[in-house]
Formats: sequence, structure tokens, C-alpha cells
Amino acid sequence: MTDINRFMRRELDKFVGYAACKSPEALDRETRAMGILKLDANENVYGPSPRVKAALASFDDAHIYPDSCQTELRKALAVYTGVAAEHIVAGSGSDQLIDLLIRLFVNPGDEVLTATPTFAMYKFFTELAGGKFVTVSRDDEFNLVPEKLIKAISKKTKLIFIAMPNNPTGTQISVDAVKKIIDTGVPVVVDEAYYEFTGQTLAPELDKYPNLMILRTFSKWAGLAGLRVGYGLLPVNVAEKLDAIKDPYCVNAAAVTAARESLNDVDYLMGNVKLMISERDRLFNALSSIKYLKPYPSAANFILCKVKARIALQIQVVLERRGILVRYFNSPQMENCLRFSIGRPEDTDRLIAELQKIGEM
Repeated sequence: MTDINRFMRRELDKFVGYAACKSPEALDRETRAMGILKLDANENVYGPSPRVKAALASFDDAHIYPDSCQTELRKALAVYTGVAAEHIVAGSGSDQLIDLLIRLFVNPGDEVLTATPTFAMYKFFTELAGGKFVTVSRDDEFNLVPEKLIKAISKKTKLIFIAMPNNPTGTQISVDAVKKIIDTGVPVVVDEAYYEFTGQTLAPELDKYPNLMILRTFSKWAGLAGLRVGYGLLPVNVAEKLDAIKDPYCVNAAAVTAARESLNDVDYLMGNVKLMISERDRLFNALSSIKYLKPYPSAANFILCKVKARIALQIQVVLERRGILVRYFNSPQMENCLRFSIGRPEDTDRLIAELQKIGEM
């Protein structure tokens, strides 16, 4: 018998995949019957625009390949972002664009630099490509210290990733601080997945910096996480390279339709963003009143908490049994932490009530 394992890449033997959130379908029937409150994946609880729902209900192009040049989508994104279409490339979520940028810049042994804790997919795709993932730690409040990151740059550094604001901590970095890092001349990817929650962007600087690349997504503000639409605002030469190496039909036709209709209904969607920001502030205050939790200020659609004098994993398990899914972290710098996505007011009320009951146990 042929041992097929010997044909595989040996360096992937110890590769650890991404720990995705648990699907409600994986829960037992009794738990599902309670009504699942999904606050573990930073999704938009309000869902997509009604225009998206109507367009998908009458969608009739499933048998036709989408436009590989993304012509109409790029034009619509150019209007929305104020960045010319030749700078824009869309992908199947911003995750795919992270993957493509690492493939474009990183050879085996090259370094990708970031400040941790941060979005796990930077490490995932770096190691998958055979690169070396180099990190510096954030400060005690999870703020990125630019000078510390700059000091870690070496001759092998090919890319720097900066999440603005950062996931999973919610902390924000100023535009001026990011500019200090961009001024090093090393290629810098600024991940603006939560841009619509902050209004803070490096997009106006794109023409000034040939080493600046920006990523965004429709998952958070537009409620399209399940359809996977992300895009990059890039130097033209980088956009052309990504065009050459991306899958030809990487954004499916239904996702293109949903993205287009979202961009035609920005006011409605930003109304939902404002609701989530308001609820984020209310949730922060409520979490602050629970003695065993220390919430960190957030500029995104979630709040990270350090759990004090209790075991975070046990709290996560209890909440799950009561139909509430939240994210548990126990990685370096994030030991014994929970993260709560922002829901509707009634979701906040249910979550806080259960957390208070746990405090009485």
C-alpha cells in the first residue's frame, strides 16, 4: 500500500488550523430549544439590508460565472471609498486577501511582523506559506506601541499587519501612529475590518505611500459574513499582481449582488451600526458593574473582558448550556478572557442577567 503521507509537505505536520466559532447546529437539541444567542463571532445581529434580501430572493444568475474583472463591484466600491477603481480588488472575505498578500510578498523563511494579541489569520496564512511570524507584545491595556514594533523590523521583514481597530481586543491605534510605521518603508497592511464603526481610515494616504495596503470587509457593517465579501485598497501595481494570482471567480455572483445592494443602502446599514455602537456603550457599562469581569474599551462591535477570580472557560460552558455563545481566549496576554459580540438591547439584557446569575453561584 502506498503511504500517501510521504508525499505531503512535512512542515505542515505540526500546523494548527484556525479555531472557528462553534456553529449552533453543533449544539444539542435541548440547548437549541432555548433560542440561541450567538455573541461569539462579531457578526452583525441586524443582518443585511432589506434590499439585499429582496435581490437574493429574485436572484436568477446562479448558473452564470461572475465577472472575474469585478468591473461593476469595483466601480461601486470606488464611489463608496473615494478610491479609484484601479486600486481596488475584491475577494472572498478579507481573509482571502490576507492570504494573497502573504503569497505575493513572503517567501519561505521571510518574516511577517505584527503586535499581539491580534487577528489569528495573520499567523495562520504566514505559517501556511512557510514564513516566520514575528510578534511584539502590546501594552497592558492592549495598545500597540509603534516604537516597539519598528524596533523589531529586520532585513527579513516583508510585511507588517496592523488591525485598526484590533481584533480581538477592540483597541484602536491613531492614524499618526500608523504613519510612523509606514514611514519605515516596509510594506504595511492596515486591516480596517471595523472601519464603519470608527470612521478612521488611512485611505486618503494611499497615493502618498506606495507601501500602504488597506483591507476592508462587508461582514461587520453590512451583515454579509455568510456571503464572504472583502476588498483591498491597494497601490495599483499591487492590485495588478493580486488580479493575476487570485482565483478568477473568487467573489460569487450572489455575493456581488449583495455587496452592490448594500452599497445602494448605506444609510440604512449605518443606522444599524449606530445602534450597535450605542449598545456597545451600554454593554460596557453593564459589564463594568460585574465584579468578576474587567471589560476593555472597544472601537469595534465586541467587548473583550478579563475574568477575575473565576475560570473563563467554565463561564463560557455555563453560558453555552443556557443558549448563549461567547468566545473564550486563553492565549499569551489573553489568559482567562471572554469576548462578547454586540447584540440587540434584549440580547444585552439576557447576557447580563445570566452573567449576574453566574456571579451568585
